[in-house]
This record gives sequence, structure tokens and C-alpha cells, in this order.
Amino acid sequence: MKTLKNALIATSVAVLSVGIAPLTKAQQSFDVKKVVSSMTLEEKASLVVGKGMQMDPSVKQTAPVVGHTDQLVPGAAGISASFPKYGITPMVLADGPAGLRIEPKRKNDKATYYCTAFPVATVLASSWDIDLVKRVGMAMGNEVHEYGADILLAPALNIHRNPLCGRNFEYYSEDPVVAGNIAAAMVNGVQSQGVGTSIKHFAANNQETNRNTVNNLMSERAIREIYLEGFRIAVQKSQPWTVMSSYNLINGTYTSESYDLLTTILRDEWGFKGFVMTDWFGGLDPVAQMKAGNDMIMPGMPKQSTAIIEAVKSGKLSMQELDRNCERILNIMLLSPHFQNYKFSNHPDLNAHALVTRQAATDGMVLLKNEKATLPIAGSVKKIALLGNTSYAIIKGGTGSGNVNAAYSIDLLQGLDNAGYKISPSLKESYLNFLKAEKAKLPKLSANDMMFGHITHIGEMPVNQAKAAILAAENDIALITIGRNSGEGIDRKVDGDFNLTKKEMSLLTEISAAFHAKGKKVIVVLNIGGVIEVASWRNLADAILLAWQPGQEAGNSIADVLSGKVNPSGKLTSTFPMSYKDVPSSKSFPGIELPNPHPKAAVSDFLSAKPAESTYDDGIYVGYRYYNTFKVPVAYEFGYGLSYTTFTYSNLSLSSNTFSNAITATVTIKNTGNVAGREVIQFYLSAPASSLDKPNEELKDFTKTSMLKPGESQQITFTISPRDLASFNTAASSWIADAGTYTVKIGASSRDFRQTATFSLPTEIVVEKAHKALAPSRTFNELKPQK
Repeated sequence: MKTLKNALIATSVAVLSVGIAPLTKAQQSFDVKKVVSSMTLEEKASLVVGKGMQMDPSVKQTAPVVGHTDQLVPGAAGISASFPKYGITPMVLADGPAGLRIEPKRKNDKATYYCTAFPVATVLASSWDIDLVKRVGMAMGNEVHEYGADILLAPALNIHRNPLCGRNFEYYSEDPVVAGNIAAAMVNGVQSQGVGTSIKHFAANNQETNRNTVNNLMSERAIREIYLEGFRIAVQKSQPWTVMSSYNLINGTYTSESYDLLTTILRDEWGFKGFVMTDWFGGLDPVAQMKAGNDMIMPGMPKQSTAIIEAVKSGKLSMQELDRNCERILNIMLLSPHFQNYKFSNHPDLNAHALVTRQAATDGMVLLKNEKATLPIAGSVKKIALLGNTSYAIIKGGTGSGNVNAAYSIDLLQGLDNAGYKISPSLKESYLNFLKAEKAKLPKLSANDMMFGHITHIGEMPVNQAKAAILAAENDIALITIGRNSGEGIDRKVDGDFNLTKKEMSLLTEISAAFHAKGKKVIVVLNIGGVIEVASWRNLADAILLAWQPGQEAGNSIADVLSGKVNPSGKLTSTFPMSYKDVPSSKSFPGIELPNPHPKAAVSDFLSAKPAESTYDDGIYVGYRYYNTFKVPVAYEFGYGLSYTTFTYSNLSLSSNTFSNAITATVTIKNTGNVAGREVIQFYLSAPASSLDKPNEELKDFTKTSMLKPGESQQITFTISPRDLASFNTAASSWIADAGTYTVKIGASSRDFRQTATFSLPTEIVVEKAHKALAPSRTFNELKPQK
């Protein structure tokens, strides 16, 4: 039978403009509107209800999930429905933020299907390098393409509101300008390879505790300026194929059921052209989701299709609304490799991608401390006392959908050995035996438990005073790794996670005392996914390198920085506070407690639970906006990071002292040290006082220099737009730039401004009118600075 795909000739094709090749014949001959009008109601209801992943057999389901992905790409998270008679092909949807997540081995197949475990999102953001992130995205996109998937369920760009969020490693920053621009770079990189992305979790998915039921009570201004702004930037700078709605509610409405969020703001105000899908099993009401503009439910259940059919028949859901959702899905399908019949190879260049991940990891590492040039490790150092569990069992990335099945992972022991360093053999043997014995004691977990909500932690091997003295006598330097893992489904704790454990403190104390007594140095490497407390113990170390979770080349990447092969150039994208109580959301996170149901609970059980509530009483004062405005001391500020060289900033000039439509700011950066290096240049703006309270300063743009040789300079130019001056005025539902004097601050961190200048705005500007949307259901007290 001749298919509609071949039979229908379109007079016009509504396809996204995403910077890809001209339309193919297949795309030109597919008339989306005509196909949708030819489909039955039942077929349309099936199209908007996607097919699911393979579920762990131990997970009880109250209703069967539609379909599975075995027949296409095993291990992919889901697929869209296909209708061959119309020429509608499936789209394979696969995790995730640190690389493609699929099954590495398949039934009755000797081949392997490993993927590259790239550095986690926070590492990439800490590079502040748009071009680098785009290259990582290109490598990820190539693997998606060559393994037969169509859409990568990434990047994730929720805000680091609180350091205890279990998925902060998947997210970029406490600042929306960083998050949005880094996400846009990732999307542009991935989509340059002919596959799509799904930016997530839209919006305000800032905790894992009760994530399926929590109602976030938020002001409109906080929503707009902090929690949506990164998504706006990403949408407008990259046009992702899809957006994934989040699990939580905002001001009483599930995000997947919010017309305000998914249509009024996302489409009408920002101009998003793709389709929206739910997070897996997100929301409650499929009809409300369809009406809101949540085009696809993932992964769907038969009862959801039935509910949609019944709603159309009863008039609760119009056929026009359902057709609209179907058309959006099919417009993206036209771009997909499956529709274009791409013959994927199953052989991406993993060796080339390993080089990309190694470079990306080194560029995102942050040197927090370096007393008396402890790093790079001196050439005279021949023997290293390598301590800490994760030196021998590196944490390449977090758990959950952000995990990647890689072919290998280089630990620090291997990395240092590859770099030519000699590791204490007795210490190596002790650690390997200790870890083997401790791992044997751990309970056996199901695949689902390992993926979601279960983090195992082995306490540090004890090192007493006598042992520390022996190690100090036998080795030239001590290197201690402190590790932390976290993941989807569970948030972190203060004791023993944000704060060091007693065993970790004992190890640091004993080793520091013994090595310093002999005039030898102590280096600490942080192999962590999120911010921890450092103020109480940092004086015990001579150098601290924040390596984050660097991906499969972790050990090699860390060794590259420790040895001086690479000069660190990363900067913090989230603040390290002095203590957890200093975090502005510490009293409201994670809200009113409601114990999370057990992961084995039926899907409908946890979705229909009584919602918890989290009041965002910190308002717009998140991260450095709070610490700087309220003058709270921090351990390491947002934007901070050391180098093996030094830089000076000079000759800041503005194109005008009075703002009209735009102003440019130009500054010169010079490498004044003895080593080639790169510097992250941060552009902040302080707005004039007005009736609206404002942070002391806010990041508006950033860039990174090229590799500057000693004595070399580079001129950097930033352009200031009207939007950069504006704050969201809730009463006017508008972005307004207040008249007055603005201060440009250009520097190396949020507390290290090297050059400043001022300009004036003579009269107030209404930069953009917005719709009244997402208003809170009741009033609450929000943090405000005293006038």
C-alpha cells in the first residue's frame, strides 16, 4: 500500500529553523497538517502518549507502560509512537546530561555499545568556555547519532539553589546567565550533529526530596529572574528541539499542566518552536497536560490515551488542541535521523571523544588554594603518599539518568602512574585490600536501587598517628582525595556529606601534622559532585584542587593539572559558603517534609500523594546575590579560581557615558606571570537604587581569553543591552530598566573587581512587557535587604 509519506505533496512545510541542512525530499513531501487531519482520534491519542523504557521487574506498576525500546536502542529511555501507513517514524529518546546512556551489551550480540562518560555539567560550566562546551556537545551528539537515537534528554539547567540538591552535579550554576549560556552551547553542539536535545527540568526542579509532589511557593519576580531566565537564554540562543517539563508544582499547578509556563511564557513570550514532553511519569492529569501545551506524555500508559479520547468526545479537550500537539511532535520528527532513514554505524569515534573529555575535565577544574606554589608538583617529588578511598575508586559521575555506561574509568592511581609518578606501594596495597573487603560488606542492590535514590559510601580507611609518621618519612608529598557521590531521587545530608565525616577529618589531621612536621606538603583533591564545607579544614592543606566528577578520563585529567601539563583555568559557578547555616535557603530546604515513597512503590502511588510544600523565601537572593548583598563571609566566592600564572586588567573604556540602545565595554587582559594560561573575564552590573530592591551586582556576561603566553595581552569587549539593565517589576508585569547611574564591574570573581566604570540612563525604559503568569496562590514573606 502506498503510504501517505510518499503520496502527500506539501505546499508548505512547518519545520523548525535550527541551522541544519536544507529540507530533504522526504521532509518536503510530508504535509504535517494533512497527515494529522487524516489520523483517527485513537491514533492521535497514541501519538501524544509515548512509549517507555524497560522497567526493573521489581518495580510494581499499576498500569502497563506503553511499548518498550528493546527493538530499537536497548537502554534508551523511551520512544515516540510510529504509524508506518502515514510515514510517521519513531524517535528514540535517550539520557543524558553527561553522555548517552544506553545498554553497553545486548542479548545474543558479542559487540559492545559503550558511550563516553563526559565530565558532569558542573565541570563543564566551571570552564566558562562556550566553545569547549559546544565541542563536548558535538561529541555527545555524534554518539547519539551513530548509536541510532534521535533526541538526547539533556542538558539540565536547574539552578543550584541549595548545595544539598542531589542532582546539582547535572546542573550548571547558581546563576542563570551561566546556566543559560552554557546550556545553549551544549544544545548547539549536540544539534549540529543532526539530532535533538531536551532542555530540562522546566522549571524549578531544585530538590529531589518529594520531587513528584512538592509545590514550590515562589514570587513571580524570583521565578522570572532566577528560575526561568536560564531557560529563556537557552531557548532563544539555541532553539532546542524539545523541552522537558519538571515533576514539581509551581504555585499550586504541576508544571506539565501549566498553560502559563508552557504556552504563555515558553511559546508566546520566548518563541519556542519545538514540542514539550513530560519527565518520566510526571504530572497527574493527561487532559490538563494536553491543554497546557505539554505535547507528549512520557512514557505513557493506556489509561492516559483513553482519558484523552474520552475528553475529546466529551468536549473537555478540543480536537484543535490535540491536533496542535500532534503537529508539534511531527514537525520535530521531520528533523530526526529515523525519519531521514539514517544508517547509523554503532561505531562512534570513542577514542577521539576520550581526548575531548580529558581536555574538558582539566579546563573545568578549579584551583581553590595553592600556598607557596605547592602546585604544580615540583620535579623533585619522586614518591607520593596517595590517600583517600576515591584515589583508588574515582567517582566519574553521579547516579540516575546522569550515569553513563562507559568502557572504562581512569582512577587517580592510574592517572598519576601514567604521568610518571611513583605511588607508595604499601599504601596502594592497603587501600586496594581495604576497599575490596568493604565493598563485599555492602548490600546487593537491584538495578533500580542502584539507579535511583541509593548512594553507598565507604568510610575512610583509618590512618593513625604512627602510620602517618611512617608515610611522611617514606614519601615526598601527601595527596588526599575526598569523594562524594549523589544522584537522582535523593538529596544530600549536612552531616557526613556536606560536612566531612569524622574519619575524613581524622585522616586530614593526622597526615597534615605528620607531613608538615617534616616540612613536606599536603595536597587535597575534591572528587565531588556538589559544594561541600571547606572552611573548617582548608588550613590543613597546602593546596586544594576541585576536580568535581571529571568523567571517564578523571585520573589522567587530574594528573594533567597536578603535574602542570595543564594550567588550571576553571572558576566556581556556585559559592562555597562558610557553613550550611549561611545558605539563604537552609531553613526552607527541602520544605515541609513528606517521606518519599519507596522506589518500588507503584507509579500512581507517589504521583497521587499529598503534595509537600517548599517556600522560596530567599526570593531573588540566591548564591552570590545573597552573600554579596547581605555581606555574608564565604569560603570561596562565585567566580573564584586560581591559576599557575597571574593576570592584570587595565584600560576599561565605555563607548558612551549615557545609555541609549547599547553600550560597549572594552578591557585589556595581560598575562603577567611566567606560565601560559587562560583567564575567565566576568562582567557584572550594579543597578541604581529604586523602589525595587536589587542585588549589589549581577553577572551579565562572561568570556574566556585565548591561551596567553607570558607578557601577552588580549582585548575583550562586552556589549550592554537594555535587557541587561532591567529587573522584573511584578506590579507592571514588565522588565524595566530604572533611570539612574549604573556601575560596570569587570573582574576575576564576584568579589574581585579589577576595573569599574559608570554610565547613566536618563529615563526609565520598559524593556519588555510580559504576561501576568504563575502568580503565587497566597502571600509569604520574602528575603529583602534593609534600606
